[in-house]
Amino acid sequence: MRIHLINPSDVSFGAAVITPRWLYVLAAATPAEYGDPQVIDETLEQIDLATVGPGDVIGIGIHTLNALRGYEVGRAARARGAYVIYGGIHSTLFPDEPFEHGGAHAVVKGDGDRVWPLALNDCKLGAPKRVYEGGKIEGDSMLQARWDLLPRDKYMIASVQTVRGCPKHCSFCSVWRTDGQKPRVRASDAVIEELVQLRRLGFRFVALADDNFYPVTLEDLRMADRRADKSNYHRLKAIRDERFELMEQMSKLPKDMNFFTQITMEAAEDPEYLDAMAKARIRGALVGIESVTPEGLKDVYKDFNLAGDALAERLQEFKKRGVHVLGSFIFGLPSDKPATFEATAALAQQANVTLAQFVMLTPFPGTLDFQKWEASVADDVQKIDGVPVTRHWLIPKHLRPKVYTPHPVMSPEEIRQRTQGVWDEFYRLPLVWQRAKCVKSLKSRLAFVMISKLYRQMYANTGISTDSARSNQAHRMTRLLARPLVKLFAGSPMPQLQVPA
Repeated sequence: MRIHLINPSDVSFGAAVITPRWLYVLAAATPAEYGDPQVIDETLEQIDLATVGPGDVIGIGIHTLNALRGYEVGRAARARGAYVIYGGIHSTLFPDEPFEHGGAHAVVKGDGDRVWPLALNDCKLGAPKRVYEGGKIEGDSMLQARWDLLPRDKYMIASVQTVRGCPKHCSFCSVWRTDGQKPRVRASDAVIEELVQLRRLGFRFVALADDNFYPVTLEDLRMADRRADKSNYHRLKAIRDERFELMEQMSKLPKDMNFFTQITMEAAEDPEYLDAMAKARIRGALVGIESVTPEGLKDVYKDFNLAGDALAERLQEFKKRGVHVLGSFIFGLPSDKPATFEATAALAQQANVTLAQFVMLTPFPGTLDFQKWEASVADDVQKIDGVPVTRHWLIPKHLRPKVYTPHPVMSPEEIRQRTQGVWDEFYRLPLVWQRAKCVKSLKSRLAFVMISKLYRQMYANTGISTDSARSNQAHRMTRLLARPLVKLFAGSPMPQLQVPA
C-alpha cells in the first residue's frame, strides 16, 4: 500500500513561492511501516496517475479555490482502485461534497496530525470510516514537517507554523470558524528545531504561516486584567511571553535568515513587539488593511483598524522598524464608491507599503459574508453550467463570475476593471523601482522588481483578468520569473548547523 499526498492545482509552474507545509506534516504523520509517502505539489507538476495502483491511499488537501481540481484527481485515483481521502478547510466545511463530486472513501475534518494514521490503518484493513474528526489539537501535538522529502531547488520560501487560530471575527474570513478563536501556540523550541532543519537544507527565507502572528494584543491583556478572575489574563500573558521567547531564539539563528508572517495592524500599537520582530529579522508581514474608509471597515467587522491618514501613519510604524508591509485591500464592499479605488491606490503609496494585493470581495464558505449571501439568494439562485452560483467553486473556472454579490452603485464589470486598474497603477515600473530603494544593493533591487512583477502576474492577471490571452501570457511570465528567483532566494546548505543554545 503506497501513500500519495497531493496538493491539487490547475496550473503548474515548475517552481513555486512557498512550500505547502501541510503536505510535509501529513508525511510526518504517516507511520514508517508504509514507507515514505509520494508528495505531489501540482503547482510544480501535475500527478502522474500511472503511479497510482489498487490499494494505494490518496490524501488530497483542498481549499475552496482548488476543490474542483482536487475532485478531478480523486475521481481518477478511485477509478484506478485507490482509496481516496480528503482533508483541508473545504472538506471540513463541506464534508459531504467530496463523496458527491470527488470519489471519496473518507473525509478528515479539522487537524490531520493525529487522525491520519488511523485513517491509513482502516484503509489497510479495507474498512475506512466515512468521517474522521481531527478536531483542533493543541500546540504540543502539532508535528514537525518531513522537510527531508522536499524536492530541491523548487521553492523560494519555506514555511513553518507557530500558531493556529485567530481571535478576530472578520466577516470575509473563515479561519476563526475553522481553526478557532483560541490561539494554539507551538513551543518555541519545536519551531526553532524546524527552522534549523530548513536552514541546513539551504533555505534563507521562511514564511511563518500563521493565522495571526500577533494572537494577543495589548488591549486583550488590559481587558483581561480588569476582571476579578485573573485566569484568562495569565493564559494570555503566557502566550505573549512565548511569542517573545520564540523571537529571541530566532534572533540567534544564522544572520542570513529572514522571516515573513501574517499579522493584524494592532501590532503597530505595540512598540515592544515590533522591536522584537525586528530583532528576530521578521522582515515582512501581510497586514489585512481591507478598506481605507471607516464605512468599509464596518462592512467587514474590522473597525478595530484605522482609516485615512491615521491608517497611513500606523502602517509606517512597521516600516520604521524594518518590517515591510504587504498590504491587503478588498474592493466591492457595499460602501465602496468609484472614488474608493483611487483613494486606496493613493493611500497605499502614502503609507509606503512595500507590496500590495487588491482583491474583489468573494463570499467564501465558512465566512459570515457567505452565510449572509447564500441566504439572500436562496429563493432565486442563479445557475451556471447547471451549478448554483452559491457553489461557485464547482463551476468551471472560465465560467465563474468575477463578482458575486450585487453592489448598490457599481456593476460587476466596473468593479473588476477598476480593481485591475489599481493593480496596474501600483505595479507601474517607475513606482516599483522607487519602492525598491528599501533594499541596498543593485542585485537586491533587481530581485525586488522581479518579485513585484511575479506577484502581480500570479495574483492579478491570472485572477481578475477576463482576457484569456492575458491570463495565458501571465502563466508564461510566471514560469519564466519563478525559476531564476528560486536561485536568488537560495543559500548554501548548512548541514552542520546546530540548534542555538
